[in-house]
Order: sequence, then structure tokens, then C-alpha cells
Amino acid sequence: MKLEMQLGFRSSFNFVPERYAVSSELRHALTQNGFEVGVHGLNHDGKYFTSKKEFKKRANKINQYLNAWQSVGYRSPSMQHNLEWFHDLNIEYDASTFDTDPFEPQPEGVETIFPFVVHRDVSQRPYVELPYTLPQDFTLFILMKEKTVDIWKRKLEWVAENGGMVLMNTHPDYMNFQGEKLGLEEYPAEYYRELLSIVKSQYAGRYWHALPKEVSRFWYERNRAADGQAKQRMF
Repeated sequence: MKLEMQLGFRSSFNFVPERYAVSSELRHALTQNGFEVGVHGLNHDGKYFTSKKEFKKRANKINQYLNAWQSVGYRSPSMQHNLEWFHDLNIEYDASTFDTDPFEPQPEGVETIFPFVVHRDVSQRPYVELPYTLPQDFTLFILMKEKTVDIWKRKLEWVAENGGMVLMNTHPDYMNFQGEKLGLEEYPAEYYRELLSIVKSQYAGRYWHALPKEVSRFWYERNRAADGQAKQRMF
């Protein structure tokens, strides 16, 4: 949080409510400083999609945390997803997909660098899907042992050239903030600082830095306006 604030950024922190201690003081500190808090499953055990009955059972508990935390966004553990089933969640947006990432447990991507609206039927409010478009830090630095942010930089350039959404998932628990010898599953936090510094310096005045909930609300209203224009043209 402090690292991002030093560079003028804010993000969403997504917590696993029944695996880690998530104090109200921590959530309050985040939101008071302009960050967002989202729900990241229940316990990260990979059993959310064993059956629709099991998912509905968990969805009820997830909705309780969404309400208690005043959160409007969800991200599934290990990026496992069923966009149809996610309509059981009381969310404005989901962030459990990616444009392309063959290294994920559920590797098929949504093949877009833009948000999109997930509809169900006219009786239910749709939600917005926000796919991540830069590789996850765990994949790059823990699995692949990359020693630079060059892959992040190249993908950032490509997304910017095409006017898309740069959304990335990073994990503070894999970052080494002390500059000490790296643990087995750690990488220097300076990699993250370097990327944010590149965004701030090289793309100044060219991007809208927004929280996920702000992007999803913008995209939802944009979609509604486009639908309204299409209907008017039919008459």
C-alpha cells in the first residue's frame, strides 16, 4: 500500500476471508487511503466448482462477506471460473479471467484486452468482467525465474498501442520489501516499483488510472448507452 501511494497509485486488495485474518482495521486503512477491498473466494482450496450445489453454498457465504466488507468485486482463487455461475454472486464485477495465460489451471483465455458485460436474463443485473492483461507476478518471477520486468514492459506497450485495459495481479506475499536474500518464493518488490514508475513516467497523460469498481461502472454505463442507441435505431 505504501509503495503504491508513494508513486500516486491505488489498487484493489483481494482477501481470502476464511483462510487469513482480515481485520476490519486493515480494511478500513485501505479504503480510507483510497484503495478498494475485494473478496477472493473463501479458503482457496480449489473445490468451488465440484458441483453447482457446492458453488451455491459457497456463494451464499461469499455474499455475506461482500455485504459485510461493502465490496462489489470478486476474484476467484487460482483464476478458476464459471461466468454463468457467478451470477449467484452479488457483484458489480468479476476479475477471474485473463486475455491469455496458458500457465493457469484453467488455461483458456477470454481473448480480449477490454472489459465486457456478462448477461444472464432481463430479470437480473449483469456484471462486468475485468480480465487481467499482464502476466501474473508469480508466473513471471517465481515459476519462470525472470530477472527483469521486460515481459511486463512489452505487453504494457502492446496494450497501450491498442487502447486496451492494463490490469495486473500481483501478490505482496511474494514480494521481498527488505532487500534481503530472497526466499524460495520471493522476488524483489523493486520489480513492481519499476513497472509503476514506467507507467507514471512514460505514459503520463495517456491513461486513466482507476480502481476496478470505477472501470466496471464506466463500462456498464457505456454498454447501457450503446444498447439504448441500438434500440432507438430500430424504430
